[in-house]
Amino acid sequence: MASTVTEEPSKDSVSSRPGYGQLLRTRGAWTFLLPGFAARQPFAMLTISIVLLVQHTTGSYGAAGAAAAVTGVSMAVFAPYSGRLADRHGQRAVLIPGVLVHAVSGLTLTALALAHAPLWALFVAAVPTGASVPQVGPMVRARWGVKLQGSPLMSTAAAFESVTDELTFVVGPLLATALCTAVDPAAGLVTEATLTLVGGLLFAAQRSTQPAVTGGGHARVRHASALRIPGVRVLIVTFLGIGSVFGGMQVSLAAFTESIGSPGLNGVLYGTFAAGNMLAGLVCGAIVWKVSPQRRLLVGYAALALAASGLWAAHSVLVLAALGLLVGMCIAPALITGYTLVESLVPAGARTEAFTWLTGAVALGQAAAVTVAGQLEDRLWGGAGFLVPMGGTLLALFTLLALRSRLETRAAGRTVARGVGHRVPVAVD
Repeated sequence: MASTVTEEPSKDSVSSRPGYGQLLRTRGAWTFLLPGFAARQPFAMLTISIVLLVQHTTGSYGAAGAAAAVTGVSMAVFAPYSGRLADRHGQRAVLIPGVLVHAVSGLTLTALALAHAPLWALFVAAVPTGASVPQVGPMVRARWGVKLQGSPLMSTAAAFESVTDELTFVVGPLLATALCTAVDPAAGLVTEATLTLVGGLLFAAQRSTQPAVTGGGHARVRHASALRIPGVRVLIVTFLGIGSVFGGMQVSLAAFTESIGSPGLNGVLYGTFAAGNMLAGLVCGAIVWKVSPQRRLLVGYAALALAASGLWAAHSVLVLAALGLLVGMCIAPALITGYTLVESLVPAGARTEAFTWLTGAVALGQAAAVTVAGQLEDRLWGGAGFLVPMGGTLLALFTLLALRSRLETRAAGRTVARGVGHRVPVAVD
């Protein structure tokens, strides 16, 4: 695959020891970083806002989890197509209509919930709400790919994006919980829809940094689906397990804090979990790794499964906060390494789609988790929902161990070295 390099940060801004300072000095980076952060912030508010609103209007965590799950499944199904369209037609062409649809459908879902509409009506509104979630994170990662092509700063960028994602998951649940409990149960979802619209339009306006839409000889590579790559399918399974942690934690923490009469602690506990993720991400990005990303993923995922297996046994706020912090610290290395592997496994013309498959896998795992965890909380003992993160990560770990060889890149024809913190040969058509 022939590729065009628009910048060479490895010559101008990359030292022998890549770090956040060099990354943030990349020319033009701030023009998409700030709007990108604003545009992705509402994503962390969506699920918890739906859970809190629907639980308030129906009195059931099962119904609330099901409504949130429909949104997550819809996002997981449509996100890869959104990524593929962005690769083919440009991010702006996909983003603008997407945020408009999302704002309208999110407000419709809010109105139906407040009107005590039947559950099936909430499901109908949840479908376009999830399908239109703007895939800003993958779009930002694709822009980094253009800026840093061939640079060892790619692993630093992957870590930086994970930290940015987790910062939104620190702020988002806290903001949504505060709005839903202190202002109005509908305030979280209304704010989410508004911020998505404003932030998405600001990000779409940054046309100079979006990946170019190429034609001619690149059409075959550009139209090939990232899902055809075996390693991407393995990463999808691992990210499904990560999604089960997010979904299981959201519902179970909400139920736990409700059971002890302190619903306001929900945002604090979930923020602690996300803070652990963010701190671990900062550390991962600052390290110059000598261990292969494949091995790092295996070790990191095993640690995640082990940490998640203890959540169900926690019966106090302090113990749950400590375990949540530990689980969060184990998630970041797995996320960062998975996104880093995309750089070596997937051609540039399908990279946005690949990132959206992984984002969609997290959403799908989260959707399944909120549904199952909600049912467990309604039907079994308090805290039974924490079994979901344990089961999801263990199943994903077994799959990862069995299929780990598919994460190895294989040379086919001419190869080039792509920097992801180390040099990895990548097949080039």
